[in-house]
Amino acid sequence: MRVVAKFGGTSLGAGSRIERAADSIESVVNDGHQIAVVASAMGDTTDELLDNITFEADEQDRAEIVSMGERTSVRLLKAALAARGVNAVFLEPGDPDWPVVANDRGEVDVEETERRSKRLAEKLEDTVPVITGFLAEDHDGTVTTLGRGGSDTTAVMLGRYMDADEVVIVTDVEGVMTGDPNVVEGARNVGEITVDELRNLSFRGAEVVAPSALSFKDMDLDVRVIHFQHEDMLTGGTNIEGQFEYLVNMRENPLSCLTVAGRAIRNQPGILAKLSTALYENGINVDAVASGMDSVTYYVDSDIAADAEPVLHDQVVGDNTLSSVTVTDDVAVIRVLGAELPNQPRLMPQIVDPIADAGINIFDIITSATSVAVFVAYDDREETLEIIQENFQG
Repeated sequence: MRVVAKFGGTSLGAGSRIERAADSIESVVNDGHQIAVVASAMGDTTDELLDNITFEADEQDRAEIVSMGERTSVRLLKAALAARGVNAVFLEPGDPDWPVVANDRGEVDVEETERRSKRLAEKLEDTVPVITGFLAEDHDGTVTTLGRGGSDTTAVMLGRYMDADEVVIVTDVEGVMTGDPNVVEGARNVGEITVDELRNLSFRGAEVVAPSALSFKDMDLDVRVIHFQHEDMLTGGTNIEGQFEYLVNMRENPLSCLTVAGRAIRNQPGILAKLSTALYENGINVDAVASGMDSVTYYVDSDIAADAEPVLHDQVVGDNTLSSVTVTDDVAVIRVLGAELPNQPRLMPQIVDPIADAGINIFDIITSATSVAVFVAYDDREETLEIIQENFQG
């Protein structure tokens, strides 16, 4: 049996827990199974590192700094395994055997990652690789991150590409519970749950396995969640069944829509770069951008819209091809994400028609090769989310 096990930050949060993790890995090896291990940063290390970045750091520096948590974890866990006589190696970005590769857009290079993962799988017969979760490197060797839930994504992705039989997520909960055990008396473990059920729970605040990770799960790959105190890694917990082709994601925080209008703006070279650079230089993060014949629209967090508006207004005043900037507050975005979106000719009606039938006004739609973003009034966000989840069949 081939297993990929991911140990979350809580399960590695102290020396005794690292010892427990090493014991469980050793047991799998002694039972004759192959195993690859993905390790998160210990405890709250990542948050603590981020809290210490009190200066203006570029994305590369931030990625290098936050990667130190995972880099420390894999060294500790590898050493604990070696003390038990287990032949283990730790892998981090920069290693010749490192498997997770990003393209120039910061997305996973599926083809190269799959190729490297299969090559790594060939070494599982006599070696246990301990791999940093959450991290990737691009083709130039630059460290990048996989975003929230990145270690889960690393584990399930490697499980799929390494042809594993099972991915085991070791965390601080005994799988999925019928209710919050801190609130509901008698809450018990749910033995089985589908990816769609778990995805819907995640939209309502349940944090068990990142939905982005489950997008890599297929029917041939078992995924199970167990508590770090569970003695047998290969039994118990909650089995996650099935697969989904698409992910529907709603952004919880409201956005503001800032629209810059101007004559023939689409045909003016450098206008978009000029406006975007001004926002960047003032520390304004942009969630999405849409352009038209005579306008460019930026979507930003509502709590920074008051900072973004004067930045764009200064650009309007200084350029005679631009005429005005307007702001619309309380905008929500719901995104449909999936790898096969370009091959679905009926995709847009499946998403848009039910929303229109419900009388909900769509502010904007932004599409890409892997996602469709629908912008509506913030008060309409819950109804729009439910409509898309119910009517979008892929």
